[in-house]
Amino acid sequence: MNITVNELLKEIGVDENLHNVPNGESVISPIDITEIAKVKNTTRQEYEAKVLNLKQAQIDWRTIPAPQRGEVIRLFGEELRKYKNELGRLVTIENGKIFQEGLGEVQEMIDICDFAVGLSRQLYGLTMPSERPGHRMQEMWNPLGVVGVVSAFNFPVAVWSWNFAIATVCGNATLWKPSPKTPLVSYACEAIFKKAVERSGIPQAQHILELVIGANEPAEWLADDKHINLVSLTGSTAMGQALGKNVTERFGRVLMELGGNNAMIVTPNADMKLAVRAILFSAVGTAGQRCTTLRRVIAHRSIYEQLAKYLKKYYAKITVGNPLDEGVLVGPLVSEQAYDSMKQTLDKCEELGAVSGGTRIDMPGVYVKPALVELSKPEEITKTETFAPLLYIMPYDELAEAIAINNNVPQGLSSCIFTKDLQEAELFIGANGSDCGIVNVNIGPSGAEIGGAFGGEKHTGGGRESGSDAWKQYMRRSTVTVNYSTDLPLAQGVEFNV
Repeated sequence: MNITVNELLKEIGVDENLHNVPNGESVISPIDITEIAKVKNTTRQEYEAKVLNLKQAQIDWRTIPAPQRGEVIRLFGEELRKYKNELGRLVTIENGKIFQEGLGEVQEMIDICDFAVGLSRQLYGLTMPSERPGHRMQEMWNPLGVVGVVSAFNFPVAVWSWNFAIATVCGNATLWKPSPKTPLVSYACEAIFKKAVERSGIPQAQHILELVIGANEPAEWLADDKHINLVSLTGSTAMGQALGKNVTERFGRVLMELGGNNAMIVTPNADMKLAVRAILFSAVGTAGQRCTTLRRVIAHRSIYEQLAKYLKKYYAKITVGNPLDEGVLVGPLVSEQAYDSMKQTLDKCEELGAVSGGTRIDMPGVYVKPALVELSKPEEITKTETFAPLLYIMPYDELAEAIAINNNVPQGLSSCIFTKDLQEAELFIGANGSDCGIVNVNIGPSGAEIGGAFGGEKHTGGGRESGSDAWKQYMRRSTVTVNYSTDLPLAQGVEFNV
């Protein structure tokens, strides 16, 4: 494992001094609980120097025309294509998701680079008619400053790239605080970006990205730092509650992508085979450690038993094992703590309904069979997100009841309905339907394309990243009025004669 990781990092161009630090913090692969590197945590003094460097770099970077900023990101996307296999494999080793998902995560990075390149020529403002003769009104969008990104272990590179690619074409510099569980992939991304900068010939891009390594403390520094104009937080709801208020108290901007407790409604009009396929990937992909993982299936009573029977059949066939091996669909949980949380929840579920799966596999690492819990009605425990492959299935009688169950949780990230009935679908996506930020029809809740804004409501945090108009969060807006006349009429017809 050590040789493999060292070879990958060397191939990508990561300085060996960054990941072979004597007396450094151990980096452990969840695949077999072996140490794969030692890294140095960032000191407060180093942090302050990095922020100062970013502030200075951003002053120059914001003057570069946006299409040229886009050229740097275009080249970054090209470099990611070159190193897709290496970086995807490194994601799997450090995170534990299967290799196909590791490759998919790098592809998300490539896709957001493509999106950001186009965006660099489309940072459009509006023009508005003025009520005053000889006046013109418009919106201007200008770079915000320094963006701080706190990313999570489960998507250690993709979510950072959503922020970084767009923040960069918008004229900002970025301070990245990755999860302490996945520092190596962040070093790899930094090295790959440096290759793109070197190819670009734009020296102003050389210092617009800095990394800070550590556990909770560097994240707290970011949240408290008045020099960080926007803090993007990805992680648990508890983390967002702890750090988000620090940002808002200093009147900084905060973008939060927090917990999810995502549901699927399966109606009598659904394509059952399609629904089952969607459930399997959405519920067990990334070992249930996605913010968009399917946690609750709400099935019409007339098909509840049939669907539960199908799921138990296919759950028994799911291969759990080394995520680098061919044919494996589920890798390890990230830690013993993750398993303990799952086990505690399952112990409570034993008293509420029938439990299938959830047993631990005897091999190095935290490998667990996905669990299915059959309930006769929604239980209070289903309102809490357990970050593991644990799925509840419960019945409903009327669609309005199912939608109410979908909405009756603190989180509001992703949701979906499986139906061939147009009226059912339209009801679900409308004002009386799902209250989530992501609302799908005949598609599972897990996984998203970069073209749409990603994020959710309620305890999910309300932030939006990636596509659509999410770029506006990384810029400051000015309403500009130009008087090209020789008079000075006041708005609303006010008279003020001196």
